[in-house]
Amino acid sequence: MKTKIYNFKNIIEYKDLEEASSIIKNGGLVAIPTETVYGLAADGLNPEALEKIFIAKNRPMDNPLILHISDIFQVYELTKDVKETDIEILKKLWPGPLTVILNRSDIVPDEVTAGLDTVAIRMPDNKITRSFIKICDTPLAAPSANLSTKPSPTTADAVYEDMNGRIDAIIDGGPCTIGIESTVLDLTEEAPKILRPGYYTKEMLEKYWEIVYIDLGLNDKNITPKSPGQKYKHYAPNAEVLVLIGDDDSFRKEVNKLLLENESKKIGLMVFDNDKKLYNNKDVIYMGEKEDLSYMGKILFDSLRKMDENGVELIIVRGVEEDGYGLSIMNRLKKAASQNVRRI
Repeated sequence: MKTKIYNFKNIIEYKDLEEASSIIKNGGLVAIPTETVYGLAADGLNPEALEKIFIAKNRPMDNPLILHISDIFQVYELTKDVKETDIEILKKLWPGPLTVILNRSDIVPDEVTAGLDTVAIRMPDNKITRSFIKICDTPLAAPSANLSTKPSPTTADAVYEDMNGRIDAIIDGGPCTIGIESTVLDLTEEAPKILRPGYYTKEMLEKYWEIVYIDLGLNDKNITPKSPGQKYKHYAPNAEVLVLIGDDDSFRKEVNKLLLENESKKIGLMVFDNDKKLYNNKDVIYMGEKEDLSYMGKILFDSLRKMDENGVELIIVRGVEEDGYGLSIMNRLKKAASQNVRRI
C-alpha cells in the first residue's frame, strides 16, 4: 500500500477532501489533523473499517475509540439518555479538546466501544477535519495516528514515519496547536469525572459543572477501560526516559551528576528556557517558560520523537507539579517514562 499525502497547510482543496472521503466511504484509513494530535480515521459505523485501525496501530481491541463529529446534533444519533444540561454546556466547549463519555445508542459498533455500553465522542477544533467529517457523512473513529506505545504524532511527518504503507492517506494540516490528547470526561455518572486529563483542566471544567472528579487509572487491569489512555503503555520513545521534579538548584545538581555518571551514553535534555546556557549538551530541547506550560504541551511528543531521531539513549526531562495543566503534562510523561519519575 502506498500512503498518499494531501497537503492542506496553505489552502483547503475541497476536491481533495472529496477524494479522501471516498477512501473512508470505501472502508479505508485516513490520518487527520486536529488541534490536539493527528488521528487515524475510519468510518465509525463500519466494523470492518474499524478493525483496520487496530491492525494498523497494533492496538489492543479492548482499548476503546473516540468518535469525532462535525455537528453537536450527531450526539443524539450516537447516544441515549443524554442530559440537555450537558448538551448546553457542550455547545460552549465544542468544538474543542474535550471528549465526553455518554451512553451509546444501538448504531454504535462494539469495535468502537470495546463492547461497553458507553461511547466516547468529541468535536475537534480543526476546520479541515470538521469539513472532512461532514463530507464523509459519518462520524469518524480516530485514535492517535501512531503505532501503539509510541509518542502521539503532532505533525504529518510523524504520522508518515509510523504509518507509511499501513494506511491509505494522510491529510497534512500542519502542526497541531495543543499537542496532547483531549481531556476525557465521563458524563454517565452523577457527577462528571475526568478519566484522561488534557487541555481542559478540572478547574476550567468546574466553571461549567458544579463539581468535577478525577479518576485517571483502573484499579483492576482486567476491566475494559471507558477511555483511551487508562490501561496500556503510551507515548514511549525508544530511549530511556527519566523525569526529575525539583527546584532549579536541585535539578541542575542532579543533571550534572547524571551527566558525569553516564558519560558513555548519549543523553538528551528537555528543560525550560531559564535553564539555557547551563549545559554543553547539544541534544537540548527548550520547552518554554515553566510558568506557562502550553508550549511544553505543544512540543512534548514531537520532542520525544526528535530525541529518538538523534539517537539519544537517555532523555532527562524537567517535570512539573501535578496541578492545573501540569496534571495533563505529567500524565503523559509518567507513561513515556514507565513511571521513572524522581522528586529531588
